[in-house]
Amino acid sequence: MLDVCLLGTGGMMPLPYRWLTSLMMRYNGSTMMIDCGEGTQIAVREKGWSVNPVDVICFTHYHGDHIGGLPGLLLTMGNAERREPLTLIGPAGLEKVVGALRVIAPELPFPIIYQEIRDPEQDFSVKGWNIHAFRVNHRVTCYGYSITIPRAGRFQPDRARALGLPLPAWGRLQHGQTVEIDGKIYTPDMVMGADRKGLKVTYATDTRPTSLIVKNAAAADLCILEGMYGDDALLPKAREKKHMTFSEAATIAQTADPRPAELWLTHFSPSMNRPEEYLEQTRKIFAGTIVPKDGRTKVLNFDDE
Repeated sequence: MLDVCLLGTGGMMPLPYRWLTSLMMRYNGSTMMIDCGEGTQIAVREKGWSVNPVDVICFTHYHGDHIGGLPGLLLTMGNAERREPLTLIGPAGLEKVVGALRVIAPELPFPIIYQEIRDPEQDFSVKGWNIHAFRVNHRVTCYGYSITIPRAGRFQPDRARALGLPLPAWGRLQHGQTVEIDGKIYTPDMVMGADRKGLKVTYATDTRPTSLIVKNAAAADLCILEGMYGDDALLPKAREKKHMTFSEAATIAQTADPRPAELWLTHFSPSMNRPEEYLEQTRKIFAGTIVPKDGRTKVLNFDDE
């Protein structure tokens, strides 16, 4: 199962009841984050989770409300005597930006691995997280992310028996390893069924609508998109500032084929005190829309669990 928590839903500046942008996910003993705005550590504490098992942090872009919480987070990890490497993924310039922020966190007991995105679409794999970055349309270079957890097919014992494979080889093949017995090579596809449906979460914020967002929203178990403005009358401002309205985000979800199972809106303007007031009109476009509060959590399970 995959635990997904939207730690902060605010854009531009933190409010007493709304932390800045950050998403946290846990799977198979590993944790990843997307963005780390100011207050992220407090949001994690309020949720009752821990930053110690975070293996990878992805950044959409380098505006302060998306990365300003990183130095303190690194210090907390260091004070917890972390030794495992931390992977950071983000647009070109990542190492330079993080290096500047680390002026206040210069000595860490763990290495940082920098992976910069250079292409309009690019794939990464870290600790079982399959990460697909895709370029969106903001005032600065900005990326959305689709996170997928693949699932192999079922092991077929009858096929293994027919091949005469001894029992110790079964487990190795199930775990994707190739086995050699008496000079003959056996590969997992010889004993595994077709891949089963995995899990997918798509996240995109600080952007105008784009075809790549529609493409990546398709078949997502959970799609999290920016809803900077709830009032459609603010569409000209959204176009000027390169952000999205609730209606535009819902239209992306409605247009994606196949459509995502659920849409969460996030990155609310600080001037929008009650974003839920716009939920009814937004659900007329996409019925699966939710206007979450900080800390909203969902557990995603594989189809047969």
